[in-house]
Order: sequence, then C-alpha cells, then structure tokens
Amino acid sequence: MDEKLKALLEYVKAGGRVCPMPTYWDRLWEMLPDKTHIGRGWEPPLPLTLTVWWETPLLAKTLRLEIHIRYAAEHGALDVVDSYLRGLKPEEWFYGK
Repeated sequence: MDEKLKALLEYVKAGGRVCPMPTYWDRLWEMLPDKTHIGRGWEPPLPLTLTVWWETPLLAKTLRLEIHIRYAAEHGALDVVDSYLRGLKPEEWFYGK
C-alpha cells in the first residue's frame, strides 16, 4: 500500500474521528474525479449524509470514507483529498463515542 494512502487512512481514524460532518463530506465527494452514475447509484458511492446520516452505524461511515479515500488514490486525486481532509477543523469532523 502506498505510504501516503496508509498515512491518510490512519489520520482519518485517529482521535476518534469517524468521517467529516455531512457538508464537508459532500465537498470531499464532489472533488473525486471520474464519478460515474450507475443505475440508481454512483461509483464511488455517495457519502452517507442527508436522511441516512442518523440511521447509519459508525462503522459504515468509516468504511464509506475509506472507499472514497481509496478511490481518490486510484484516480490520481490523493494529494488533493489528503490536503482537504488534513485541513478540516476538529468541529468539521464527526467523532465516535
């Protein structure tokens, strides 16, 4: 695994982080390149925001964020995603209990 990818995956889980708060997670998804509409869904899948936010378990949110980060790495956008996520303020993250 690429060291930068590994470091970012560790960073986003450190300190009890789960995922960015909905508005910031939507912004992250918007910056992912080469998104494809497939049937009723998307590749990569949409962030778990809006009505599903409160119904989604923490682990599912963590795994979806990891999918987005790995997708960014596979599509040449890891640097911009890394910079974006590391630039989020603590209050712009959702934390587990």
